[in-house]
Amino acid sequence: MLKPQSFEAEFVQKLGYHYLLAMPEGYEADEAKKWPLLVFLHGAGERGSDLELLKKHGPPKLLAAGKKLEAIVVCPQVPAGEAWNPHGVKALVDKLVKEFRVDESRVYLTGISMGGFGTWETILEYPETFAAAAPGCGGAGIGILKFDRIKELPLWIFHGEADTVVPVAYTTSAQVRLKDSKGLKVTIYPGVGHDSWTQTYDNPEFWAWIFAQKRD
Repeated sequence: MLKPQSFEAEFVQKLGYHYLLAMPEGYEADEAKKWPLLVFLHGAGERGSDLELLKKHGPPKLLAAGKKLEAIVVCPQVPAGEAWNPHGVKALVDKLVKEFRVDESRVYLTGISMGGFGTWETILEYPETFAAAAPGCGGAGIGILKFDRIKELPLWIFHGEADTVVPVAYTTSAQVRLKDSKGLKVTIYPGVGHDSWTQTYDNPEFWAWIFAQKRD
């Protein structure tokens, strides 16, 4: 079950991130086992102070409907009018690593739309934090030299070919810049608009792929 939690006072003042947290089945049973951590960054429409909004899309929607993921899943929320701060995302990861039994070699980041942009920005700032990332219908206005920082990071990029909110050119441009990368996967859905995430997160192959990634 998703449980609403919030940062301690210091983090609330600095970042304003509240979040939903889901623990995997069996977490309490084995006190020695460490677990993957999946971070999901929502889109612009879910900003605010109502955590229930996060259950409209992506992993929080699936978890609320009863899907089981063998990972600690955290879904932070951006305050109204703000965008994702990569340093805030990293601070949240660091906080959870300290509080829970997180396998630091298996920390994953995914996001959609504004959260796709946030995913790009965060992995470009902190490429060594994550074992894999999956930015959806987002983009990165970053120079090519900075893309070199993530050429070793497994990526699954997804986008709708007919997206009129965030043009698919963001993804195809990143694909060109990362053409020599290891473990790059790109899915562009023909005829699909801005919602490229429903079929991605409903795809068992996506979950098998992301949880198979492990940082050395």
